[in-house]
Amino acid sequence: MKYRKANYNGMNWIRQEKRLAIYMRDGLACVYCGDSIERGASLSLDHIIPVRRGGTNHQYNLVTACDRCNLAKGQRSVKQFIAATARYLNHGVKSAEIEEHVSACSTRALPLARAKRLIKSRGSAARVLAAKVEER
Repeated sequence: MKYRKANYNGMNWIRQEKRLAIYMRDGLACVYCGDSIERGASLSLDHIIPVRRGGTNHQYNLVTACDRCNLAKGQRSVKQFIAATARYLNHGVKSAEIEEHVSACSTRALPLARAKRLIKSRGSAARVLAAKVEER
């Protein structure tokens, strides 16, 4: 916990436009459980390989996660967490399918230019996300 607090910068560890672009790349939904902002999920970014274990803030190591999944994952490996998530969801989705989805999302190109335009027109990533929720 000391490591996390010493290196914690709130949401400022990543640029707003990159955060929003990752959310958009991942469909504004948690890559693990599928919960989305349209259904009231609070989104965050998750490191596939935790920083503590050598992971970076590179876009290929970051995916969208709902706060519940991000907190539940903790320091577990992505494989361990996906297996637990598949059992928890209990709606026929297999671990391999979630793992494939996470991999597909993390390797897609970021819509960075679109994210920048949206932030410029709305003022912040938070306002862009709030507008997406209002649109439902």
